[in-house]
Amino acid sequence: MSNKVAVLGSINVDTTYHVHRFPEPGETLAATDKSSAPGGKGANQAVAAVRSGSETYFIGMVGADSEGKFMRDALQEDHIDTTNVGNDPRHGTGTALVTLDENGQNDIMVYGGANQAMTKDVLSKSEEVMKKVDFLITQFETPQTVALEAFKMAKANGVITVLNPAPATEILPELLEYTDIIAPNETESALLTGIEITDDASLDQTAEYFRAKGVGVTLVTLGSKGAYYSTKDGSGTVPAFKVKAIDTTAAGDTFIGALISQLLPDFSNLADAITYAQRASSLTVQGMGAMPSIPTFDQVQEALK
Repeated sequence: MSNKVAVLGSINVDTTYHVHRFPEPGETLAATDKSSAPGGKGANQAVAAVRSGSETYFIGMVGADSEGKFMRDALQEDHIDTTNVGNDPRHGTGTALVTLDENGQNDIMVYGGANQAMTKDVLSKSEEVMKKVDFLITQFETPQTVALEAFKMAKANGVITVLNPAPATEILPELLEYTDIIAPNETESALLTGIEITDDASLDQTAEYFRAKGVGVTLVTLGSKGAYYSTKDGSGTVPAFKVKAIDTTAAGDTFIGALISQLLPDFSNLADAITYAQRASSLTVQGMGAMPSIPTFDQVQEALK
């Protein structure tokens, strides 16, 4: 039985330009293809959770525009509850412009729009959601002040809070006091802690840094080297699956959504949940686009055999 998950976060329409290589400053390059797909860290994580079997609720904001309708429809198609997705009359729906080279590497420019303009009002009807769910996930494409309010509400209802501090930016110290699990990648981790990740000792040091600030579980994704975890009971690294990446967009989001769908609330199956999430993520990078490439529970299980 999968967990019930709420995601507070960003909703973007991703437009991807396919190029042989990234342009140099001032250079104009011809794109070989262009595609649009639903995305945004929050939306991707919700889709990863729901496709891995979780009952999933979304809390967020779109603009009163066609992109907003497109994104609401996309979430509903995946059976994600969008009751708590508001319409912002003043700001457009978030958009992301992705440049993707032939090695599967990307760079991304994001217009925050309604995501960044979100206020605590978005949480006005969220108490009902917090009474239903086991986990609440958020990221940094929406304001931290809203995340803090949501985490306080979650903790008051016994919900486990998960912070994916991406894109990395200075964290409100109080937010960490209400965070049960923090899950950065190695680059974000170094930016947040000032600890360069080079070996096991620096990973343990990173976990200590977050533990001192009130976070019980640290997860650091290490790309092709796997994922590190640290809890009060110990630490370890779960290896990654070797695949040829076509498009790395949403790899980290898939990892988090898939992991939280499988993780037991007492964290006793953490290593297994990480293996599941690594496999899900390895399938995502083999497909094009953010949401379209996120796998289902059955696809992940098949790949794990």
